[in-house]
Amino acid sequence: MDSVKVKNPVYPLLSVLSSVVILVFGLITAKTYASTFYLCGIWLLFVLFGYWKSCLAVIPFALVTSCIFCGITYAISKDAVATYAAANRILAVCVAIIPGLALEPVLAVRNLTQLRAPRMITLGMMIALGFFPLLRKETQRIREAMKTRGAGNVLNPKIFHRAFLVPLVVRLVNISDTLALSVETRGFNADDKNYTVYREVKFGVKDAVFAILLVAGSVLAVVL
Repeated sequence: MDSVKVKNPVYPLLSVLSSVVILVFGLITAKTYASTFYLCGIWLLFVLFGYWKSCLAVIPFALVTSCIFCGITYAISKDAVATYAAANRILAVCVAIIPGLALEPVLAVRNLTQLRAPRMITLGMMIALGFFPLLRKETQRIREAMKTRGAGNVLNPKIFHRAFLVPLVVRLVNISDTLALSVETRGFNADDKNYTVYREVKFGVKDAVFAILLVAGSVLAVVL
């Protein structure tokens, strides 16, 4: 997932708010043609602002999930309008996750720290964002170890439990302890004392332009 990160993303808090706005407006206007134009326009907006890797990454997921859910919707309802709305809802979710895919977790933590968010929130986010990449790597290592030892098919319940699930749980417990100790040894604590940010995240002209275009597109989607 590091390959889809953006070097100069928009303001982290704005990224989160943009995801919420895109999802809400996409769901509200899902049954209209304006929704499709709106979501495609926002997708192009992200491309123009340097998110092209994330934009390309969501296309396969959007195509597969749209086919599945649209097929299920049409098979149940036999309604073309409902099927079209289902496709727009899937598209809204895919476009809404683009800012999150491209945002470096450390930028979000710095942004919250600058805004003087409670330390429990920032520390919790720091640990959580560091945990998921480690979880993915440990899962891959266990799968590779299973192949090396010839453990068999992971879909077999007995093999899954003994060769995959148990080692994964043990590794997760160790990783969680390591992350907690790492945060503590680096001097982080839950007290709301005076603290500084080494590299501040600033709201610039680029962020203002992005926000204006996003709001304008959302208003047009509702009006039209």
